Amino acid sequence: MAKTDSGTATAAGADAPGYEQARDELIDVVRRLETGGTTLEESLALWERGEELAKVCRRWLDGARARLDASLADPDPDPAPDHEA
Repeated sequence: MAKTDSGTATAAGADAPGYEQARDELIDVVRRLETGGTTLEESLALWERGEELAKVCRRWLDGARARLDASLADPDPDPAPDHEA
């Protein structure tokens, strides 16, 4: 995963949607598939888009987990000294 100037991880570059955007679109895709009323071709296209969006979400979540794990595993390298009076 690349990092932007602000230090936030991106899922697959500048063109990839953010987590919330991908999640919201995935919810819409699932809703449309569950509702039905689409042709087979439309359903297949929706399914494929849903798979892509699920991968984007998984990459964001995996990246967040890796950052949390790294933060928790790496103790503060310069802890504040104890001040005794």
